[in-house]
Amino acid sequence: MAWSPDGSFLVFSADEEGDELHRVYRVGIAPEAEPEVLVASPGRHCVLAVGSPFDPTGGFLVYATNDREPTVQDVAVRDLRSGDVRRVIPEPGSMLVPVGISPDGRRLLVRSGRSDTDISALVIDLADPEAAPLTVSVPGGVVEALGWLDDASGFLFRTDQLAKDQLSLARYSLLTGAWEQIGAPEWDVEHAAAEAGLLVWVENQDGRSVLRGLRGDSVVEFPELPDGHIIRMRIVPGGTAVVLHLDTPTRPAEIVVIDLATRTLRYLTDSRPPRLHVYEPVKAKRVSYPSEGGRRISAQIYVPRGDGPFPVVMWIHGGPRGQERPVYARSGLYQHLVACGVAIVGPDATGSSGYGTAFEKLIYRDWGGPDLEDFAATVEYLKQAPWADESRVAVVGASYGGFAALSCLSRLDHPWAAGVSICGPSNLVTLAAACPPTWRDAVDRILGDPERDAEQLRARSPITHADAIDAPLYVIQGARDPRVPRGESDQIVERLRARGTEVRYDVFPDEGHGFTKRHNELHVYREMGQFLRKHLL
Repeated sequence: MAWSPDGSFLVFSADEEGDELHRVYRVGIAPEAEPEVLVASPGRHCVLAVGSPFDPTGGFLVYATNDREPTVQDVAVRDLRSGDVRRVIPEPGSMLVPVGISPDGRRLLVRSGRSDTDISALVIDLADPEAAPLTVSVPGGVVEALGWLDDASGFLFRTDQLAKDQLSLARYSLLTGAWEQIGAPEWDVEHAAAEAGLLVWVENQDGRSVLRGLRGDSVVEFPELPDGHIIRMRIVPGGTAVVLHLDTPTRPAEIVVIDLATRTLRYLTDSRPPRLHVYEPVKAKRVSYPSEGGRRISAQIYVPRGDGPFPVVMWIHGGPRGQERPVYARSGLYQHLVACGVAIVGPDATGSSGYGTAFEKLIYRDWGGPDLEDFAATVEYLKQAPWADESRVAVVGASYGGFAALSCLSRLDHPWAAGVSICGPSNLVTLAAACPPTWRDAVDRILGDPERDAEQLRARSPITHADAIDAPLYVIQGARDPRVPRGESDQIVERLRARGTEVRYDVFPDEGHGFTKRHNELHVYREMGQFLRKHLL
């Protein structure tokens, strides 16, 4: 969502019950104002630009949409006065994501992606409709635009071409066409912004967000942040403060402001439930251990206070591109389980982000291969950990993590105590065939083609090995999920119930891929907590 430049209205995008067919809405600031549809196309999606979707005058709005062709995601620039739309159409096999219009209103910055590790930056001249886009790219590499420099002379981006294969920060000059690396981070850069001569960026140090900054050539010192994940970051006009959306294991996501003059940090919000005002939550710790092929896997653990050994939940993140971050996970479910005496381990298996693009690419077209080796290595780590009871281990995951949980239950030789799959794929052939239309090319590169690669996809599918599942299983699914259709969960549930395996199956008719309704989310996590306690304690 975003405010119009004059502050007279707000725009946001929203879907209906998780179907991901977003519309763009506008709502005024008057208390009685009701949202009105600004951009919509039946059966198609319209998503606002990553940064501000407006030009400086507020007369133009930028969004991505597949309303012209369902399998192609264009970028549209709509004149809010006349209703006229200018389009940027991608090259075949690419998906466009708008970043924002330059501060002088002259140019539009766009990401063009073929996969998560093959991204280019496009600069569109809005003053000259006939001008060809300026493309900044490297073959098969990452040039991911983050935002404009505040004087519109160029833009910030992150790339894997300047420091090993980490995503380092750089700036591109429109005047010279040259790249310039900023700093020499040993970890991936995630966010960056420039304002009034101040440049601030966020590094992902093994899952933990760390702020870095320059004012001219001088290094900016920041107060120490609690271990956590910076979801968003903005510099206030004038460059006197930085505002963060910060999530930590011991406190839900809050708005935090850092005063750069005094180097102090202040929470502007407090969304902690009453219990967290009197109970001291457990902090996350990072560990690492070896896996196959010389890989070293990083994981985040939460260990209850007191004497172990404790039962364990192996919680696998989605993605597979994703990372276990130190956050107030699952609306506090992690902390609830730990308070009940259950430990958590969250591995960053092959394919996870945060450890270089080469590590991410290892899983391409190889789901259920090296990643499953890493989950097996996690089990071996738990066997050696003095705080863990290897005889009481459950595996849980959502989306790709649900596929991984089902793969562990069906393909790893371990006496699992229980498993939970939330929107988890069970059949990679039917998953690839049913992907959203604009995802087809990326799915082919990352997962595989449902016809050409059917043999391997079938061999790696949990449904193929379902007869090996004997642990109690809880399956959760949104009926309107466009990414992992309900049929993925139906298949595994029907197969297991036919052979007498204990399966609980909850389908939410008003949800898609995950939970958008708070009451549904809390209900699921409450039921999951009870299910896991029953089988672990």
